Amino acid sequence: MGFQGTDGFSVYSDSGQLVFRVDNYSRRQRYLTKEIVLMDGDGKPLLCLRPRILSLHDRWNAYEVEECGNKQPNSKLFSMKRYSNVQNFDQTEVLQRNFADNSKPKLMPSFRIEGCFKKRSCKIYNSRGDEVAQISRKTTGQASVLLGNDVFSLVIQPGFDCKLVMAFVIVMDRIH
Repeated sequence: MGFQGTDGFSVYSDSGQLVFRVDNYSRRQRYLTKEIVLMDGDGKPLLCLRPRILSLHDRWNAYEVEECGNKQPNSKLFSMKRYSNVQNFDQTEVLQRNFADNSKPKLMPSFRIEGCFKKRSCKIYNSRGDEVAQISRKTTGQASVLLGNDVFSLVIQPGFDCKLVMAFVIVMDRIH
């Protein structure tokens, strides 16, 4: 994975193939960012990520791409927030819709991210406590030279939705 300066984000597979990208990625203040669109390697839009403007916990919402242009989108996939801005926590929580009770769906905790994203050392756990992904600093071969923070490794467990993890990573970068 790698951030390209201040206007892009690219993700490559272990074989070197471009898998995900964000061309319109910007390091502007969150109150100036309208939305970020996660695309596949061919440029097909996958998810739309929007910051919630007046949020004490740096909350971001993710939507299906069809809802990107809507003022009040209906298909929120998840909401992601930092545990606390006041305290020095470096943990993030992901809330997803729960349709279990046939009433209005509620957002329930479904993932948590623990560790230090700024140092590119964190893990993503599901609601059962299983590790589904790990972010770590990338090193160069045998010399074990650490590369910069803009290049890091992401290992996702088999069977887990990669675009969902990518959305988490993009939001974590914006939050932290």
